[in-house]
Amino acid sequence: MMNFVALPQSFYEPSAEVVAPRLLGQWLIRKTAKGLCGGPIVETEAYLVDDPASHGFVGETSRNRAMYGPPGRAYVYLIYGTHFCVNAVCRRAGHAEAVLIRAIEAEYGENLMRENRRDVKPFSLTNGPGKLCAAMGINRKLDGTNLCDSEAALFIAANPNRKLFRKKRGPVIETTRIGISQAAHLRLRFYLDGSAFISRRVRLPLPRSIAPPASTNLARPKS
Repeated sequence: MMNFVALPQSFYEPSAEVVAPRLLGQWLIRKTAKGLCGGPIVETEAYLVDDPASHGFVGETSRNRAMYGPPGRAYVYLIYGTHFCVNAVCRRAGHAEAVLIRAIEAEYGENLMRENRRDVKPFSLTNGPGKLCAAMGINRKLDGTNLCDSEAALFIAANPNRKLFRKKRGPVIETTRIGISQAAHLRLRFYLDGSAFISRRVRLPLPRSIAPPASTNLARPKS
């Protein structure tokens, strides 16, 4: 069986804007009574201090408390009353930054995940934040979990072949976030364009020589 080693707390100490693209290719792993499930992260979004789209913008509450905790903790919340989303908390305690994990490739324990999400197409199993949480059995009980602990029920593990994986699935696309109305212009969503598990793709911008003057495409390969 694969020996998964969790990323250290120091990995999450920078801003979420820095951590979000760095998480691409690392493994999100869920331990259950029936075994392990998860896979490489292929899409993320960053939420920052003083970001009106962030849950932390309103100040600390019982719902978002984990977001204010030490770096490397899970922030899990319920959205629309039906779907859970999981985030990795960044920066030192009190700064309320986090990375939303939007999609993973279903590499490990696919049969376990299909028990939670039956009758879906292969690439639809984990190609969205609510979908991956449903498939992996991630809920509010895991809020505050230490993602830096390889023995925890949920953690993010270092992928020793991450560089090769990113090369095969690249390029990394940097674009705007999904489903928000405030600070919607910020390029804080990152994904591996070669992965089949991306929740929503955007067109790459046309070269300036042929792009229409009113072009508003906000996607670009990340350098």
